[in-house]
Amino acid sequence: MISVLKNEAIELLKKLIEIQSYSGEEDKTAFLIEHYLKSQGVETKRRNNNIWAVNKYFNESKPTILLNSHHDTVKPNKGYTKDPFEAKIIDGKLYGLGSNDAGGSLVSLMALFIYYYHYKNLKYNLIILASAEEENSGKSGIRSMIPLLPEIDFAIIGEPTLMHLAIAEKGLLVLDCYAHGISGHAAHTLGENSIYKAMNAIQWFKDFKFPKISDILGEVKMTVTQINAGSQHNVIPETCHFVADVRVNEKYSNKEVLKIIEENVDVEVKERSLRHNSSSIPKNHPIVLSGQNLGRKTYGSPTMSDQTALTCPSLKLGPGDSLRSHTADEYIYVDEIKEGIELYVDLLSSVIV
Repeated sequence: MISVLKNEAIELLKKLIEIQSYSGEEDKTAFLIEHYLKSQGVETKRRNNNIWAVNKYFNESKPTILLNSHHDTVKPNKGYTKDPFEAKIIDGKLYGLGSNDAGGSLVSLMALFIYYYHYKNLKYNLIILASAEEENSGKSGIRSMIPLLPEIDFAIIGEPTLMHLAIAEKGLLVLDCYAHGISGHAAHTLGENSIYKAMNAIQWFKDFKFPKISDILGEVKMTVTQINAGSQHNVIPETCHFVADVRVNEKYSNKEVLKIIEENVDVEVKERSLRHNSSSIPKNHPIVLSGQNLGRKTYGSPTMSDQTALTCPSLKLGPGDSLRSHTADEYIYVDEIKEGIELYVDLLSSVIV
């Protein structure tokens, strides 16, 4: 059965690659995913462009595992030398937009779900969710689905990790900071220069160290990435705007980090969003121990995924390499998908069977 599922997964991925599915425009890939699952005898549900299903013998009294990956893509960059919507296998590499991020993970998780779909006495229920709008963190993606799904005990999020165990993922906090001064003529001593005020705050962002350091994700990292002030050379600017990019480890919530920042800088701070929190799963969780028994390494991931929408423990794991994501001539090795499906099946076997 696994051999058949491997071949079907690769063929499905080829079809997905050849359908444009930018974030918010995934209706055709959603239809394809829905059609494929139904062809396997799976009863599916759909909301917007999100497709989901539960295993055949779902039991509300049992704990539940969410298997999730996304079927939207970013737009291809200008560096492509191959047609991003033509699925080609060359020297063992399957090329095409979304092949690595995260088509390979999605079709592999779907194969995993189908493999266990008809099992009667699983220790856990399974949910498969092929979600939309991951790349733009859209409101019609996974966040719109959480209220509809049964309670989730832990999740496996399919993203390219070379099938190693990303047991923690940094959160993101983007801050618009405004230093307010008093406008005046540059030749006089009147006025208060907002740039100088901003400089003090920027120095704090540069030097401050959050005391809680993660052994997986390291420190909270703050970087000032943009700055803008002034309109002409002889006018003291009354406002200086700068942007801070803050990557949060699992020791803090975004709200906690924001509060510490606000208490320490003499500028107005406006957060763009508090929802992209860090996520993690305990090192001694059964799914992590199962992966380690299979020779998989644990690490902390610097990139974000749909894990930010979840409050349950979650593990990021999938075939492919994160370094290939969003690159020109994106690809995934066919063997990575085949090996990924085997590892997914073996990973769960000691936990749910």
